[in-house]
Amino acid sequence: MKSKVLIITGFGLNCQEETAYAFGKAGAFKTDKIHLNDIIRGKCALSDYNILALIGGFSFGDHISAGKVMAVKLRHALGGQLEAFVKEGGLILGICNGFQELIKLGLLPSADGFSFSQTATITENACGHFYDGWVNLKVNTESPCIYTRGMSKLNVPVRHGEGRIIFDSGRTLRQVTENNQIVFQYADLSGAPTETFPENPNGTAMGIAGLCDKTGRIMGMMPHPEAYVDPWTHPDYNIRRKEVADEGEGLVIFRNAVSFVETQL
Repeated sequence: MKSKVLIITGFGLNCQEETAYAFGKAGAFKTDKIHLNDIIRGKCALSDYNILALIGGFSFGDHISAGKVMAVKLRHALGGQLEAFVKEGGLILGICNGFQELIKLGLLPSADGFSFSQTATITENACGHFYDGWVNLKVNTESPCIYTRGMSKLNVPVRHGEGRIIFDSGRTLRQVTENNQIVFQYADLSGAPTETFPENPNGTAMGIAGLCDKTGRIMGMMPHPEAYVDPWTHPDYNIRRKEVADEGEGLVIFRNAVSFVETQL
C-alpha cells in the first residue's frame, strides 16, 4: 500500500513545510498540503489518504483555547469523514497545536474507544509563560503506538504556551495508564519522568508529553519531531557532530508511520 499523507494547512498553522519535509525524507509516496477550506469545499476527501497530519502553529490565534476553534470546525465540517477515516484504519499524527485539536475533538485519549466526547484538555503552562527549548522524552516501550516502535527515548524541541494536560477524572487517567496510552513523558537527565521545570516545560502531572488511542494509530504530542529530522538542526550539533547519527531523532516517528502503511496488505 502506498503512503499518502494529507497535511491540513491554514488559519495560523505554520509547520506544514517541516512536516512535509519529514514525511518526504521518511519515504512517503505522496504528501499534499491542503488548506482546510479547500478540503471542506471538496478539493479532496480524507479517504484519498491513509495518513492525516495535524500540524503545529496557532490555529485561529488560539482564541478561546489552543486548538479549540479548529477542533470545532473539523468536527462539524468533516466529522463524518474523520470517523470513517479512523474506522477504516487511517493514521493520525497531531503535533503541538494538532495534539491540542485531537484532545479537544475527543479523538484522544478515547480510552473507551472511538468517540468525539472530550475527556481531557490542554491548558496554560504551569510556569505561566510560553516556553521554547529542547526536552528529553522517555518513550513507553509497552505502548501500542505505531509511531514509536523501536524507540526508548527522544530529544526534540518544544515551543508552546498551552501544553499542560488535564484529564476530566481520575478514572480516565487510570484507563489511559492501564492501556499504556501514555506514549511520551518529559524526562530528567537520568531518564526518569519529571514534573520539574524546565525539563517538564508545562507542568503536566506524571510528565505526560504525548498520548495515543487504544489502537496506537492516533498519536498526539506537544514536542516537535518534525523540527529534528536532520542532525544539524540540533543546537549541540557542532559540539558533538562526531557522536550523532546522520539523521535527527524525530525522523523515526515519520518513518514508522510510512512503514506501517506500506507494509499493510
